[in-house]
Amino acid sequence: MGLYDFTFFEMIRRNGRLFGHRTAWIESDGGAQVSFAELEVRVEHLAAGLQRLGVEKGQRIGVLAQNSLEYFLIYGAAAALGAIVLPINWRLSTEEALFNLEDGSPTVLLADGVYQEMLDADPSRLPSVRHRFTLAGDGRWPVMADIMKGDAAMEPVAVAAEDGLVIIHTAAVAGRPRGALLSHANLLCANLHWQCRLQIGPSDVHLNLLPLFHVGGLFLAAGSFHAGAMNINMRKFDAAQAAALIENHRVTLLFDFSPILGSILEIADRDLTSLKSVTGLDTAETIEKFQQRTGGTFYAMYGQTETSCIATYGPYDERPGSAGRPIALADVRLVDDRDNPVPTGAVGEITIKGPMVFKGYWNLPEDNAYTFRDGWHHTGDLGRFDEDGFLWYAGRKAEKELIKPGGENVYPAEVEKAILAHPAVAETVVFGVPDPKWKEGIKAVCVLEPGQTLTAADLIAFVGERIARYKKPQYLEFVEVLPRTADGQPDRARIKSLYGGTQS
Repeated sequence: MGLYDFTFFEMIRRNGRLFGHRTAWIESDGGAQVSFAELEVRVEHLAAGLQRLGVEKGQRIGVLAQNSLEYFLIYGAAAALGAIVLPINWRLSTEEALFNLEDGSPTVLLADGVYQEMLDADPSRLPSVRHRFTLAGDGRWPVMADIMKGDAAMEPVAVAAEDGLVIIHTAAVAGRPRGALLSHANLLCANLHWQCRLQIGPSDVHLNLLPLFHVGGLFLAAGSFHAGAMNINMRKFDAAQAAALIENHRVTLLFDFSPILGSILEIADRDLTSLKSVTGLDTAETIEKFQQRTGGTFYAMYGQTETSCIATYGPYDERPGSAGRPIALADVRLVDDRDNPVPTGAVGEITIKGPMVFKGYWNLPEDNAYTFRDGWHHTGDLGRFDEDGFLWYAGRKAEKELIKPGGENVYPAEVEKAILAHPAVAETVVFGVPDPKWKEGIKAVCVLEPGQTLTAADLIAFVGERIARYKKPQYLEFVEVLPRTADGQPDRARIKSLYGGTQS
């Protein structure tokens, strides 16, 4: 570590000294409860054990598990060694999860017991993995606690703030997920933005209900921990349990994607007035209901995994419907297709520079060159600035059309690929439509092969067996022909105009 470096592991050590016996982490199911000092010790023991296994700087540690204290310890131990965590979305299909793991080539793999049979099914897969451990609960592999046994201290490793900390795979562009590499500096910079804007301090309590493979779940948990606040961890979201935890632990902040907050507010017999800050994306109706019931503040935002979660931010009431204004350490510029800045009020591609921008896509140099052209990160998203500097989101560029059901990213191309695997389907176009529960739903318009018959339910089930179930269409419509452009391609804009909108 250099004179000007500060890493995630050094933050854990700092907090062990500063906050000592204050509670850092509580498992919501009545399990572990640890202090900042105890958490530091566990991280160091895990790091020493991983080092004995041969884990070196730059190597990847794969994780397929639901939220737990052990999961958070892995991030800390990897940070101490300069290793990179490769968290896998447990909602993915088997093939999707294996693709992401093989893309990152982990040396060590840790998983909950429920996923281990799937990971062991094909011995030819995951050739890079030398050690497998059960992260939490019962499993067929040795337990992670065994790694932590022994008194030998960890040998110090020179880790810089710009070194990689985590690879989070984004949704599949043209059918292929891309691993976004985020550094220690990315995460710690995000921490300071959370603390500054939300005024997080040691008296706060964060309900960690987003998964730790998600940039929102990981970064707000880390930002709360950094500030000396307590994390209440949920392995898996349940609205009634979340409402009870808010009341019983006087939770002050959480991260929300529709329909999370709305489902919590439906639990009428719980006192939610401690909840002073909610950050995320939701409907105006839910946001206003939350603020009226609790007196708290909803913070609107725009960001990506590639921008360390946030780029613009602000209280919803400052400019309802907007995504707030640029954060302190991000320069946000809107440009046309030739990378020329557009005037105030005009729509352009959102481009960003600053310490929040990720290190690049894992092993994809051509994608990185394109994304970082002209010295800016090109998000593929569109927006406009009003005269006061508030960003108004305006959709996605055609090259990066994206659907976001419940905060997850789904590219139409990967859904279309799964649909076209069915022998009865000749053509399909997939796009997003308004959805009352998920804010945005997935619709597919399909043309069948001549003489073929197929029900919507059967095709949706077919897709759900091939990709993550949250990616399967909620709405499906069969048509005789698709409108086409002059060059003979399906006219996506016309198709969306004809078959999009609110679904019955």
